[in-house]
Amino acid sequence: MNISQAAKLSGLSSKTIRFYEQQGIIQAVSRADNGYRVYNDKQLEQLRFIKRARDLGFSLDESKELLELLHNPARRSAEVKARVLAHVEQIDQQLVQLAKMREQLLSLSNQCRGDNGADCPILDALSGENTDKSIN
Repeated sequence: MNISQAAKLSGLSSKTIRFYEQQGIIQAVSRADNGYRVYNDKQLEQLRFIKRARDLGFSLDESKELLELLHNPARRSAEVKARVLAHVEQIDQQLVQLAKMREQLLSLSNQCRGDNGADCPILDALSGENTDKSIN
């Protein structure tokens, strides 16, 4: 299959697929006589796996490591589970940070009149002009 077909079937863009190939994320692809890339079913499955891992928030490096574990018959499921739980912990930390940012933004929004005047406590806080309303 060509790159357009691989892109459609994997849900990735052609540009992303070329990047993954250049970075060694997926197995090297063969080329047709015309120089076009030719993808096989195994490479398509690798692309789909990476996409699903990326959709779950794993970094590209983490996704590559998980793909390598998939193909490693000596893998231990405990290692895979530990990686997933570490990723969940990172997500939990991000959720806490996002909740704090949300509260700060709501607080700033509540301080702003939102009228046609130039006075804007939000911009003051962002610029650090008013330390009472500054962002931590």
